[in-house]
Amino acid sequence: MSNFIIAIDFGSAYSGYAFSLTPKGAEIDPHMRRWGRELGLGTPKTPTCILFNEDKEFIKFGYEAKTAYLRTRGEEARKWYFFENFKMALYGKRLSRDVEITAANGKSMKALKVFTEALRYLKEDALKTIAESTVGRKFFASDFSWVLTVPAIWDPSAKQFMREAATQAGIIREGTQHHLIIALEPEAALAWCKKLPADGFITQNHDGGSLDQSPGTQFIVVDCGGGTIDITVHEVLDGGALKELHKASGNDLGGQTVHRKFKEFLREIFSDGVWDEYERNYPSEVQRIMYDFMFLKQVDDDVQIVCPYNLGTLAQRWQEIETFFESVRGASWDDGFIKISKEKLRSFFAESLKGITDSLREILKKHLNMEYILLVGGYAESRILWQHVIDQFGDQCKVLCPCRPQEAIVKGAVEFGRNSALVASRKSVFTYGFADSEKFDPSKHKKEKTFVVQGEEFCGDIVRKLVEEGEDVDWDETRELTFNVLEAKEYHAHVRIRIYRTERRNPLYVDEEGVEEVASLIVRMPTTRGRKHEVKLNIKFGYTEIKVTGTGLVYGSKESAMIDFMTRS
Repeated sequence: MSNFIIAIDFGSAYSGYAFSLTPKGAEIDPHMRRWGRELGLGTPKTPTCILFNEDKEFIKFGYEAKTAYLRTRGEEARKWYFFENFKMALYGKRLSRDVEITAANGKSMKALKVFTEALRYLKEDALKTIAESTVGRKFFASDFSWVLTVPAIWDPSAKQFMREAATQAGIIREGTQHHLIIALEPEAALAWCKKLPADGFITQNHDGGSLDQSPGTQFIVVDCGGGTIDITVHEVLDGGALKELHKASGNDLGGQTVHRKFKEFLREIFSDGVWDEYERNYPSEVQRIMYDFMFLKQVDDDVQIVCPYNLGTLAQRWQEIETFFESVRGASWDDGFIKISKEKLRSFFAESLKGITDSLREILKKHLNMEYILLVGGYAESRILWQHVIDQFGDQCKVLCPCRPQEAIVKGAVEFGRNSALVASRKSVFTYGFADSEKFDPSKHKKEKTFVVQGEEFCGDIVRKLVEEGEDVDWDETRELTFNVLEAKEYHAHVRIRIYRTERRNPLYVDEEGVEEVASLIVRMPTTRGRKHEVKLNIKFGYTEIKVTGTGLVYGSKESAMIDFMTRS
């Protein structure tokens, strides 16, 4: 692994990267690319927007993609493929390589292509930025260790999907897969928060000291992203490493939920189909309104937003524009501006804040010694959000938010790239096992699952556990299992080992309710009949990705394969 590190924070709403060229042993000081200077901005992340032409060829990413799309009109806007918030397509589902996502024009593209081109852009931009800051040296992707952040609550198939997109984008290639670390966003943020001085936090309800890192100190990290709320719970161990105390939890009620509620309110104001017609005919103007709202939602006060000319013109066709505001509460018309009251603005947050509150209460019931709640992520910039958490839990925990919560994840990811052993152990989210067989026992086995091999009766479809739900697994721990493959019929050139998971701790059969097949492992075998077919499984559950290799053992020869969590279309 290289000492040079590039970390990409691929967010639902905003994305960015940081890098370090610091030699091993020296203190890491991540450098961040600033975005939007051509627009008079200098933000740490750029919108996660990507634009393709009508032939599905990549055009632009980020602010440039959004600006180009906002400038399009009519037919041209309907031809181009503009994707925004597309990371949420990976949330809460098992994925296949052929899954498609829908663009703003209603047409679809393969998600893998969209993610690949986004990562390719970020990779090339990072290499260009670094080359400009180190005159005279040309860098290649292979010169770096790469870190890619993902939500802790994502399914393993989504993490694999991102790894495959990174491979197709040229970040890694065959033989250099170990140069890419998949980091969990809350863990990366905690790595950065551990380094911050006392004045690096918005300190509302504690003594103003820096983060206590003595052994036994417990943290809840709430990563408030645009798409997801991602929550992890850790305890500091002797030596400073972290132990996960509670399996990652969260929901899909991030900052975009607030945006959705705001848009629903605009539809309520401009009723009788006016808003729907406006959204159909002027999609780029709708994007501009939502962009402006992103900054308004950071305050806790009355706000006002410019009513675009075309929206006003459409509304006037029906009635005087002031009349639209007579039937709604919390909004008023003021000479070209839509004014929204503080109370109405807060109502847009209600569903999301309830989701955060419920999750935190559930955790605090089980972990009574929690000292800190850390709020990170771009959505944590909202005063309404962090003040709510302080009001609800400030008497139990010290609630901290970094002064730049949007930067904590990507800067911490650089730190994570240098020290991936930062989290010494994690909790298994599921019970994982594979389908196995054992000698038939009429006192405990189902007769209908029996088969005969060489005169002996066996029971199939038995779950052989690899790891149990809630079990602690060390980050570098390897578990090894050796077993015989029993074939009721003739031997084959390969054997498919089916991997299952469940939230139950002790399933007996793979076809029980709540047990699902999530992956399969192909191991090549000899075709000679009559020989014992031995397979050895090596399992690493403590990484952010589950790594399993299966090896067929025949006279010392070995054949290995990696687990595949992606579904087959």
